[in-house]
Amino acid sequence: MTSRTGQVVIDEADGAVRVRLNRPTRHNALVPELVVELDDALDQAAGRDPTALVLTGNGASFSTGGDISGFLSHAGSREELLGYAEELVGGLHEVVLKLLSFPAPVLAAVNGPVTGGATGLVLAADMVAMSEQAFLQPYYCTVGFSPDGGWTALLPERIGTAKALQIQYLNERISADEAQALGLAACVCARSELDGVIAQWLRMLETGSRATHRATRKNIWDDVRLEQVRMRLDREKSRFLDLIVQPDTLAGMKAFLQKRA
Repeated sequence: MTSRTGQVVIDEADGAVRVRLNRPTRHNALVPELVVELDDALDQAAGRDPTALVLTGNGASFSTGGDISGFLSHAGSREELLGYAEELVGGLHEVVLKLLSFPAPVLAAVNGPVTGGATGLVLAADMVAMSEQAFLQPYYCTVGFSPDGGWTALLPERIGTAKALQIQYLNERISADEAQALGLAACVCARSELDGVIAQWLRMLETGSRATHRATRKNIWDDVRLEQVRMRLDREKSRFLDLIVQPDTLAGMKAFLQKRA
């Protein structure tokens, strides 16, 4: 069964639900419409009682995070920009929390680069397979944004505070191999082999107890821990909104797009 909702595609096969970001001409950059569709897709997927959820992106990139041109197109007034940023970042954080509380294992097939807040979609996955071309990179300090998506709410717990700060201060690129060494990825392979790796994981999950998988996930992401993550994400959003309307940030967004042109 396949459902197409525009910027997100849902496929169901062999007991698993695959959710694909589907804005490939914009490298799956995040805009409110895509985030709303992704949120709805997760609800649909949970309702289908799958063995696992697989999250990936169509095209060359997994996702390049918030679409900077989208922010600038709503910079006509402070109120308009704040409303747009609130919708996008708040929506993204709700998606991250839904992934963490999803009632089945969450697998990520990272087909290409992941930057900015989209990294939260990877950090919220249980098992991550990355293509050799994939990498993670913050880019916040080059634009003037405050981190969102879990860069401060989730990453320090995974790799240590000092390393998380270093990566963000220096805008370091985490290659697929480094992500595996840091424990952020379980497997690195050629892009053409991603589907095979995910299929193998799904077969292995099928041989285990679904009740045990769900109990294990619930034990790790219990209500107390999820509430702590929510509080951290709320702080990320608050500081993001503080900086998004600053003149230096607006100038940084314009300069970033000019460099890419």
